[in-house]
Amino acid sequence: MGIYEYTRMPFGIKNAPAHFQRMMDIIFQEEVLEGWMVVSIDAIIIYSETWQDHMQYINRVLSECIPINLRISLKKCNFGQQELLALGHKVSSLSLAIDQNKVAAVLQKQVPKIIKEM
Repeated sequence: MGIYEYTRMPFGIKNAPAHFQRMMDIIFQEEVLEGWMVVSIDAIIIYSETWQDHMQYINRVLSECIPINLRISLKKCNFGQQELLALGHKVSSLSLAIDQNKVAAVLQKQVPKIIKEM
């Protein structure tokens, strides 16, 4: 029969997102505590005052990923953004606002008429 071991997080396990978040919190604890990074499950946001700092932070994060074989999809990455959409919000150095596309989707939703529609 043998012994089997997951090499990736399997889909469908109830506590998988919480476990993954806990692992990301442990891996990037120093960066988050230093105040230049936010981790939300698989979204890593790095923010900085200067481009030089930003490149240094990106290098540091990537250096932490390599030894533990944590892979990053370059197709899903955005580098050097002045403004971004994250977790349903439009974020910049000057403001934090709700993504208007999310607001529009909620406003277009019809009001339930019977209990089963809730």
